[in-house]
Amino acid sequence: MQTHLLLRDHPRALALRPTVLHEAPSGVLMFEQYSNSLNISNRAITKLLPLGEFEDASWRILNSRPCFIAIVTDCVQVGRIRTGEEVYKIVSVSFYSLSSSKYDDLDVSSMTRDYTENPSDDWSDHATIQHPCAQLEKLFSVGNFYFTPDFDLTKTFLISGLLDFRAKLERKKQMDLDRGGFLVFAIRGYVGVESVILENEKYELSVISKLSCKRAGTRFNSRGIDDNGHVANFVETETVLYSDHVCYAFTQTRGSVPVFWEQQGIVNQKLQIARGPSATQPAVKRHFNELIGRYQSICNINLLSARENTGESLLGSTYTSAVHQLHMPESQLRMINFDLHAECRGGNYDNLIYLLNDARNYLEQHGYFLMDSVDNHIVNRQTGCFRTNCMDCLDRTNLVQSKISSMALQSYLGGLHISQWDIEMLMDKHSHLWAENGDGLSRMYAGTGALKSSFTRTGKVTFMNMLNDATRSANRFFINNFQDKAKQEVIDQLLGKLAGQQGIVIHDPISDSVSKLMAGRSKEYSTMRKVTIFCGTYNLNGKHFKGESLNPWLLQHSQWGEDEPDIYAVGFQEIVELSPQQVMATDPEKRKVWEEQIERTLNSNPTGKSKYVMLRSNQLVGAALVIFVKASIVENIRNVETAIKKTGIMGIAGNKGAVAIRMDYGDTSICILAAHFASGHSNYEDRNADFHTINHGLRFLRGRTIDSHDDLNYRVSLSNEEARTYAAQGNIDALFQADQLQNEMRLGHVFKDYQEGPITFLPTYKYDNGKDIYDTSEKQRVPGWTDRILYKGKTLELVQYARAELFTSDHRPVFALFEAEIMTLDHDAKIRLQKELYQKSLDGISVDAIMPPELPARPKTSTPLPRSTVALPTGPVVSTLVDISPVDPLLPEPSSDLSKWWENGEPLPRANKHSTKKSNPFHQSSRKL
Repeated sequence: MQTHLLLRDHPRALALRPTVLHEAPSGVLMFEQYSNSLNISNRAITKLLPLGEFEDASWRILNSRPCFIAIVTDCVQVGRIRTGEEVYKIVSVSFYSLSSSKYDDLDVSSMTRDYTENPSDDWSDHATIQHPCAQLEKLFSVGNFYFTPDFDLTKTFLISGLLDFRAKLERKKQMDLDRGGFLVFAIRGYVGVESVILENEKYELSVISKLSCKRAGTRFNSRGIDDNGHVANFVETETVLYSDHVCYAFTQTRGSVPVFWEQQGIVNQKLQIARGPSATQPAVKRHFNELIGRYQSICNINLLSARENTGESLLGSTYTSAVHQLHMPESQLRMINFDLHAECRGGNYDNLIYLLNDARNYLEQHGYFLMDSVDNHIVNRQTGCFRTNCMDCLDRTNLVQSKISSMALQSYLGGLHISQWDIEMLMDKHSHLWAENGDGLSRMYAGTGALKSSFTRTGKVTFMNMLNDATRSANRFFINNFQDKAKQEVIDQLLGKLAGQQGIVIHDPISDSVSKLMAGRSKEYSTMRKVTIFCGTYNLNGKHFKGESLNPWLLQHSQWGEDEPDIYAVGFQEIVELSPQQVMATDPEKRKVWEEQIERTLNSNPTGKSKYVMLRSNQLVGAALVIFVKASIVENIRNVETAIKKTGIMGIAGNKGAVAIRMDYGDTSICILAAHFASGHSNYEDRNADFHTINHGLRFLRGRTIDSHDDLNYRVSLSNEEARTYAAQGNIDALFQADQLQNEMRLGHVFKDYQEGPITFLPTYKYDNGKDIYDTSEKQRVPGWTDRILYKGKTLELVQYARAELFTSDHRPVFALFEAEIMTLDHDAKIRLQKELYQKSLDGISVDAIMPPELPARPKTSTPLPRSTVALPTGPVVSTLVDISPVDPLLPEPSSDLSKWWENGEPLPRANKHSTKKSNPFHQSSRKL
């Protein structure tokens, strides 16, 4: 569908107008910038105006950052899935700003300036402007985005339609919008189509893969599962065989192993399980509940290696255990483990028959989709789906999925009267499509084509194939370690996950008033509860666990009958000895020992009634942070993220720095951080610099920042003799007057808006190891409170702040007990109230009051209007829009208020159904859709 793009600068507006519509009414989709006197901001408002009426579907920019509309400017035809269902591959996309004209006509190849600079600058030199969407244009041009104007490509034959933004529109207006070609659904993945003649009947064989946007990313930047049950590299693949009489379809899925796991490091990419089993189960349950709700039944095919003492075996056993702990019946969830590397060692892929025999029973039970193409009568439904995974869900996964798809297709063809020669020809095309599918998906996630794709294509293993696979493995190593981080940022930009990005939301004329009413009645759909949070910090000075009981530290509060904490946050410093050999790498083994001791302490409390599970832990060389929570609240915690920031040796070494973990408990955000600042009695300025580096440099997804600190290494500005004298006397006030941290906070140099509880305990540093005597070594270090806990939050209330008497280290551990209010929303009640308020608002407002003025007729002109660089007069919108699309000489002169081409005395022309152009309209002009 060809569409003209019209632009206006002052005030900024864009409009899309179909060039020709033979059977649908013409319309305009317009984006207009306006300002609200109460809340000035740039907004993009879209108005769909079919002939003689309008529809108020619109979007709003929630801040003043640039907002863009993406317009497909070139594409190539891939093929036909069914009659009237042509699929196109996107070749190029242009982004037009809805708030400024300074990005118009930029040469993408010459743009260098960062768009995050002051948007009010007058940039006359286009060659120095960095277009915000330059990298997005490159992403869309690599050839793995597809769309069709004929149907919703995001759906499969197996799945019924999902709700979208058009659901508010009447059916006729939905059709007007769709047929106008303004807004279409696109997928990222692979679409391949091959035509074949079987018994003198033409068939279209298609393979369609759709990558999920819920946890999209590159290989080492996006792995495992998140708290919402979404997994990385989740792909739904459908094999379709269509003729004018019958339509066959078979759907499979693939996805990263649905547990919390990660790999870090360039050379030694050691696999780590990020969460314990109990903390993992809620996410696993959400994942499979969603799959079963979507496909009715799931058969997991796990292709990970079972060889002992390997990362894959650890991941595979964790996965299998998580599935078994769901206790779902086998009719809903089944598990097949098949070590493909071991079973098919040396290229002996004939052994795949053992796996296929196990899968055959499931296939026979749940079948495939079959429909009569003449009357669209569904003959058979697919009632189960295979979910296949290996390490990255690329090479082994694609090979196995192609074999299962082949088995299902041959099972269907076996009931037809088709010659063996025709079947073999069809299966050759099937193998080619699946090999292309594997290469396409692998390039998106890993940067190269798939390994083993040559065998998928030809069914043979040759020396050249193995050499090609080795070359691709080497290329992957380079791409994944040196290029994927930048690619991940572009993907996050596309999905709106970068810092400062705001989502474009559906807007209607009464949304502001409803939002205000909702905010005032929040108690009707939310509940508040108090939770207790334990925060502890301990500098271990590189010492190993020596069997000392942790009860005086972790359970001291229980002596006063306090409630058991809902959350335990335990930070360590110098958990390993900070030798020159270790400051550049992280050794997690000692952290794991302390994790086991903490869990044993919490769950063996004789007065305790709750079971605790480890939620998350992370480590930056010597600094480590471990979070334990009650098993009963794990279900309510989501979006757990971790981040680190190095400050040692110019930000390269990890001997100093911070590790942070954030989470959402209900609808309240909590962030906890363990920091280790620069040491030295007089180095308070270096410690201040460490704070600012961490405060500004440590970021989570979507630009979230940190909100608490502990263990800061600030000292007491007294002589050693004075400090020891006051400590011996128990004169805490005299010591505290010389405390460096409090002085720096009073001066506003660090920790603005943070609080610390009253210090009622003696300095925690430095003691002789194993003794209750301050340092008697040659250095005679000055006693000080180097171990601190600071906090910030309107709903946080400090209950206790104290030290514990443990003797493992030359420090004493410190802990703080907090009470916090947690808000939880009842989303169903919120939706019900929102609908009620919308209906009341609509009942009280006349329809005419919320309608925008009708667009006037286009002025009579044969040439585009010149673009103005000065403010244009206010008035009719379209009369000042500039058509930047070429004029089609076959079209009649545009109408005006004085002259209308259909009022020339001749009868109205009838729509010519046979004049529809079969060629791809995108090839005609780069300025047309």
